[in-house]
Amino acid sequence: QYQLVESGGGLVQPGGSLRLSCAGSGLSLVYTAIGWFRQVPGKEREGVLCISRGDERRIYADSVRGRFTISRDNAKNTVYLQMSSLKPEDTAVYSCDAGPYCSTNNGEYDYWGQGTQVTVSS
Repeated sequence: QYQLVESGGGLVQPGGSLRLSCAGSGLSLVYTAIGWFRQVPGKEREGVLCISRGDERRIYADSVRGRFTISRDNAKNTVYLQMSSLKPEDTAVYSCDAGPYCSTNNGEYDYWGQGTQVTVSS
């Protein structure tokens, strides 16, 4: 069974940092595009960042520019979302999707995880 498993979420104070992980279970993430998305109840799912098969980074949410980065560790079959200078408006469920190329369209991905909650609050 192919799965994506996110971890690393939690409660953090404004200005703090978190690193989210997206691990492939039964699914190789090497040469796979991984997109990070976030969703707040009552709002549409928002694309945040994506790393392509060739390791090109794409920023989809202007609000995270300069604060969030994406990287991958092929040896660990994991893609990371490093978040710093977190703000209350970053509070959301963050999830990762895997597919052949980067896109903000959910339908372009083949696999997705259940998500991990990030709460930014004092």
